[in-house]
Amino acid sequence: MLIRIFLFALPTLVHAVDAWEQLAPPPLPQSEFSVAQVDGEIYLFGGYPEDRITRNSVQVYNIDKNTWRMGPELPFPNNHGTAEVVNGIIYLIGGATGSSSDPGGVGYQNAVWAMDPDIGIWEQRSPMPTRRRGLNSAVIDGQIYVAGGQPPQAFDFAVFDPQTDSWETLPNLPYGPNHFILAAIGDKIHAMGGRLQSNHTSELTDKHAIYDPATRSWAMGTPLPRASSGNNGVLAFACFHVWGGEGGGVNHDEMMADHIVYDPRSKTWTRLPDMPLPVHGVTGAAFKDGVIYAPGGGIEAGGRSGAHINQAYQPTIRCDE
Repeated sequence: MLIRIFLFALPTLVHAVDAWEQLAPPPLPQSEFSVAQVDGEIYLFGGYPEDRITRNSVQVYNIDKNTWRMGPELPFPNNHGTAEVVNGIIYLIGGATGSSSDPGGVGYQNAVWAMDPDIGIWEQRSPMPTRRRGLNSAVIDGQIYVAGGQPPQAFDFAVFDPQTDSWETLPNLPYGPNHFILAAIGDKIHAMGGRLQSNHTSELTDKHAIYDPATRSWAMGTPLPRASSGNNGVLAFACFHVWGGEGGGVNHDEMMADHIVYDPRSKTWTRLPDMPLPVHGVTGAAFKDGVIYAPGGGIEAGGRSGAHINQAYQPTIRCDE
């Protein structure tokens, strides 16, 4: 049983251990957007609501206050991009300005935009080698690794150095995913699941590929418990949590409530209790002070279900002991 305690006079939140709870919802009901965390704030970049008209909005959630505000608008509308933070600077990479999912569709982007939250001005950086939508990213040692995307760039893999404002093309992914998960776990990059074509009813995969920057090579890891796409994840206490997504049904067009966790020590997956309200269409999440934050997303399969939702989960499982 989930017990919610509301403290209206205080900014401090009480989170239910090992259960998902609802927090203050974002002002705009978007899906297919990217997320970045800077200290105690979580940024949501672009996306689109039910009308599938891409927005240039930036929504900012204050964790301690459980409140939202609007941030500096993006220079252009953006959906299906990816965002990372290096040395306090936010980088928004790739995505698309329109909702077309056709291979190499109109509006696919290779742009890189950077913003210092203390200044609030977006500045352009060196573009990616290729234009991509439905990609994902992860950071190791201040370098931003960017992988995958919808065809025809599904196997692309490159790394961006913010200090030199330069890109390097790396060995291709061993499989070509979009709407997938990319994570830095320890000193390696992990790619998990995803679609193999553009449409949300296309073939899904349970593959798990691991890149070692030291050897510049890929190897295959323990597959996901089942094929999925559009799900999300974050590292918490050295365990990697994955939740939600699309993948149920004959045509892979149903929502998934799965919540699973990967232990890199044993290279095994464990299933946790399902999410009460599964979501998809969010790239990135946050973990702060022992709590996982998963704001926004779609609550129905496909791209027309942006919702007013903001979920949090306090895990007890640990992989750092």
